[in-house]
Amino acid sequence: MFCSSNLGTLLISPSAVSVRPTFYQICKKKTAQGYHSIPYMVALSSAMMLLYYGILKTNAVLIISINVIGCAIEIIYLVLYIIYAPKREKVSTMKFILLFNMGGYGLIILLTNLLTEGSKRVTVMGWICAVYNVAVFASPLSIMRHVVRTKSVEHMPFSLSLFLTLCATMWFFYGLFVMDFFIALPNVLGFLFGIAQMILYVTYKNPNKDVEMQQEVDTELKLSSLEDANPCKADQQQEIREAC
Repeated sequence: MFCSSNLGTLLISPSAVSVRPTFYQICKKKTAQGYHSIPYMVALSSAMMLLYYGILKTNAVLIISINVIGCAIEIIYLVLYIIYAPKREKVSTMKFILLFNMGGYGLIILLTNLLTEGSKRVTVMGWICAVYNVAVFASPLSIMRHVVRTKSVEHMPFSLSLFLTLCATMWFFYGLFVMDFFIALPNVLGFLFGIAQMILYVTYKNPNKDVEMQQEVDTELKLSSLEDANPCKADQQQEIREAC
């Protein structure tokens, strides 16, 4: 348990910081067009819920400390996104944060304090956190769909997928060792989604080279067929080949 929890502590920061190149590109280009804020908003909400869950539990210093760091990092990412996002995405992101991250979080805290108490409150928050964790791991589906549609992994860095997979694995074992299945079970889904993202990255990491090679092969075949049909125009075909 000690080993797994320490590895989880080490991995939570790299998994969050691994998207730093993405935001470096956003700041460099001064635009967030093509990127999505949903994964970061959902991740922030999940970290906030887990922070509250850790406060309600006993002996949950690891959960509290990691999610304090997670909240801070996600807030920084969202601020940068709002600064550089197009106007439409900027407005929708701010509305989502107000309604979902702040309003929804406050409502859940209010209801759990009014309607539950003691160990029952911890159980209810555990279920809520499990649902949020599933949402966090499912949120990259929009990015995965974008990758398949555009055949480009520009907006899905491999480092993020790798560290999310490693982090999900460590948290699964941590939850298993402390018998906290609200932590362990959602991370099974996180592992599967992480593997799927890495497979997509390997599949689409060099789509332009494949297209160029296919175009060159098609051009050679066309020129060869033209030469066979009309060998007297070999000089013209040579000029076409050089132009291509």
